[in-house]
Amino acid sequence: MQINNIIFMGTPDFAVPCLDKLHQNYNVTAVITQPDRPKGRGQHLAKSPVKVYAEEHNLPVYQPEKIKTAEFTEKLRQMQPDLIIVVAFGQILSQEILDIPKFGCINVHASLLPRWRGAAPIHWSIIGGDTETGVTTMYMDAGLDTGDMILKAKTVITPEMTTAQLHDALMMQGADLLIETIQSIENGTVSREKQDDSLSCYAKMLNNDNCRIDWTKSAQEIHDLVRGLNSWPIAYTTLNGKKFKIWQTKIIDTDTTGKTPGQIIDLTKKGIIVATGNGAIELLQIQPPNKAKMPASSYINGHRQELSSDVSFI
Repeated sequence: MQINNIIFMGTPDFAVPCLDKLHQNYNVTAVITQPDRPKGRGQHLAKSPVKVYAEEHNLPVYQPEKIKTAEFTEKLRQMQPDLIIVVAFGQILSQEILDIPKFGCINVHASLLPRWRGAAPIHWSIIGGDTETGVTTMYMDAGLDTGDMILKAKTVITPEMTTAQLHDALMMQGADLLIETIQSIENGTVSREKQDDSLSCYAKMLNNDNCRIDWTKSAQEIHDLVRGLNSWPIAYTTLNGKKFKIWQTKIIDTDTTGKTPGQIIDLTKKGIIVATGNGAIELLQIQPPNKAKMPASSYINGHRQELSSDVSFI
């Protein structure tokens, strides 16, 4: 069978390599992306990365505020797609839309399902201390990332890897896996595997609460949180009532006997050593209030008194 008419739905950077591969290999008849949103200090309207790519390659772009309306559903139906491809689109599709394409709706999800269903799988795979993750393609159903799986590709999470680094690796891997998936549909070799719900966990939305460092946790858990929130939205803590974002840390083998979690133990040439619930951690790159991120050593030079062992991060 031949797939001639593909509609692509996606929004952020992660989705662009998938669209690029599709555009190179297939006929993309429409690109659906989120409406332009205010961005930056000036709050000027900004196009999504997917829209920027689509316009550069003369692909028709649609930006519905709500994709589930009867009017837009009918517009999709009139396009008569063979396939709808969804990559980090940002809106949930109705069953009515899922039923439109001849060969179904395919999603590229940045985890090894059923682990880390939901909104932020790349972040949570690192925060959760995983040593392996990957990309899954699946047939979409009405649930949240619960559809039948098609193909998977694995990636190792190294001990110091950040979400930013993992994101870039997975977005390229996802593009290749998408093409492989479509080819399997075309040549009739596609297989479907049900997800085992008992193995599932959810990558919930990131918010102010789950980005705050809990110093009673172990050094490893805090290190994983910092890696998992780099380069967005960034883990944070407070010192003397001031909010500090923490960009980079290192687990330190040192005696913390008699120290309370969050207490500053020592200042080194490279950073600030802090006690945790189990072990110690060195803050290497920090961002003080209203400042750019900087090496912790630079902050130490001008604030040594503030960073005495009598004070603690909270």
